[in-house]
Amino acid sequence: MSALSRQPDSPLVVRSWQPDVAQLLDESHLAAYSDHSGRRLQFAASLGQFLGAQRDTDVCTLYGRFITDLESICHQLERAIPGPVLSRRVDGTDGVTSLLRYRPSFPGRRATRFRYYLWHDADVLLEHDPPLFGRVVDALAGVAAEDEYVNDDLLLIHRTVLVGGAGLRAYLDEPNGQCRSWFDDGLGEPFWRIVTGIEQPTFTGCGIDALDR
Repeated sequence: MSALSRQPDSPLVVRSWQPDVAQLLDESHLAAYSDHSGRRLQFAASLGQFLGAQRDTDVCTLYGRFITDLESICHQLERAIPGPVLSRRVDGTDGVTSLLRYRPSFPGRRATRFRYYLWHDADVLLEHDPPLFGRVVDALAGVAAEDEYVNDDLLLIHRTVLVGGAGLRAYLDEPNGQCRSWFDDGLGEPFWRIVTGIEQPTFTGCGIDALDR
């Protein structure tokens, strides 16, 4: 794949990498990382524009620089997904998980078939509150698996793109992190494994700096 200038602070050169990255999202969520903030920004902005131009697709952009706790992640999710009032909790009938399941419909518009969550600076919440970060990633991946493998309604494909730096890269390899395993609430088998039958969530790592090689 070829896309980025080799100068760390220069802007992303739009060439041919977006379709390749989008193809990875057919089968997996994505954790994209770089030590250079400018490259991360250009990657996320360009990928978001490319995905948003696809048919029957919604892109929910989360600005992670401002996400440091439960209130701030809920604040952004309820502005990205039109739906019922969101309580400040992850689980429950009016929590984050419930909102992620919600599919709004609008007169004259085809039903959404793809929903992408594009989370800029995802490692900000990871640094501020690692357990909460894991719970949110678990909810995103769990609802995606539920809709894809369990739900009998019209299929909605959810995919999450986490964008960050070294902290996200390290988290991707943690065997007990929610890029590699379902959240363990200590009550037995993880909830999402029971519901979906899927052994673990699937996140593919993507080194943004390697896209120009």
